[in-house]
Amino acid sequence: MAKKYVVELTPKERSHLLAVVSKGKNKAQVIRRAHLLLKSDEGKTDKEIAELLYISEDTVERTRACFWQEGVQAALEGKPIPGQQEKLDEVQEAHLTAIACTEPPEGRGRWTLELLAKRMVADGIVDSISPTTVRLTLKKRN
Repeated sequence: MAKKYVVELTPKERSHLLAVVSKGKNKAQVIRRAHLLLKSDEGKTDKEIAELLYISEDTVERTRACFWQEGVQAALEGKPIPGQQEKLDEVQEAHLTAIACTEPPEGRGRWTLELLAKRMVADGIVDSISPTTVRLTLKKRN
C-alpha cells in the first residue's frame, strides 16, 4: 500500500533536521522526531523506522501526517494534548513569581514549593494549587 503522506524534505529542511539531531540541545522527543523525518525522507518504511527508533508505526504515521499538513516545525514539536489547559493564567503566574522573589516567612531560610502553594491559596489567588504546579510554573518562567 502506498503511503498517503510522503516526506520529501527540501535541502533547507534537511539541514535544519541534521542540526537538530547533531547539536544535542533539544528534547529527546524532538530529536527522535527529527530522526524519523530524516529516515522517512530516505525512503525507509514505517516499520523500519519504528524498529530503528523503538517507537510504534502509528507514531511514525502521525508524525509524517503532521509534517505533510503543518510543516517541519509542527512535526518536531508535536501537538498539545487536547483538553489540557494551563493551571494558572498570566496574572496568577506573575503573582507566584513575585512571591517567590520575596523574603521567605519568618523562621524559614527559603521558600519551599509547599509554602508557595499555601501562600497562593491564603492570598486568594487560587482555590487550590499543588506543589508540582508551583514547580512547573517557576521552571517555565525561570
